[in-house]
Amino acid sequence: MNPDRRHAIFSRLRAANPHPASELEYRSPFELLVAVVLSAQATDKSVNLATRELFKAARTPQTMLALGAAGLERYIKSIGLYRTKAKNIIATCRLLLERHGGEVPATREALEQLPGVGRKTANVILNVAFSEPTIAVDTHIFRVANRTGIAPGKDVLAVEQKLLKFVPDEFKRHAHHWLILHGRYVCKARKPECPTCLIRDLCDYSHKSKDEG
Repeated sequence: MNPDRRHAIFSRLRAANPHPASELEYRSPFELLVAVVLSAQATDKSVNLATRELFKAARTPQTMLALGAAGLERYIKSIGLYRTKAKNIIATCRLLLERHGGEVPATREALEQLPGVGRKTANVILNVAFSEPTIAVDTHIFRVANRTGIAPGKDVLAVEQKLLKFVPDEFKRHAHHWLILHGRYVCKARKPECPTCLIRDLCDYSHKSKDEG
C-alpha cells in the first residue's frame, strides 16, 4: 500500500470521528490503568460494569490497596481471570506508592515494570493518559492492519512497528482508536461490514467483493 492510500484511509477515519476516545470509563490515569489491566481477554462493556462500582469504593492506589486482593475480587469477579488480575492490581498499587508517589508513571520502562502491564497496556496508557503517539496492537488492530494492507505483519510487534513507520505523523495520536473502533464495529473478524465500510475502495481485502457482494 502506498503512502497516498494510507493518508486517504486515515483522512476518512478522522473525518468520520475527529475526536475518538477509549470506550473504557475512567477519570484519572490510575483508573485507566486499572481498567486496561482488567480488559485483558474481557470486553470494555464488562469492565465498565465492574469498575462503576469499584471506583466508588476505591479510586486511588491507597484506597485500592486497602481493599486487598480479596476485597478487590468481590468487585471484579464477573471478569475473566479476576483472581490473577486482582493480585496484579494490588501489587501494582503497592509499587505505585513505593516508587512513584502514588502516581502512574509516564514512561514505558516504568509502566512495564508494574505487574500485569505488558507492552500493549503500556502503549494504551501512554497514548490515552499522556497523549503519546503510541499504537497499542490488539486483536482488532492486528486484523485490520493485515486485512486492509495498511501495515501487514506476522505478529503484533511487527504490526506495531510498521504502523509507527507508515502512519503519517498527523494521524498517530489517534490511530490506535480509529483502528480499534473500525475493527470492533466494521472490519469484524467473522463477517466484516464491507458494504458500509468508508474505506472499502482503499482496502486490499481480496474477499470483500466475493463475500459481501
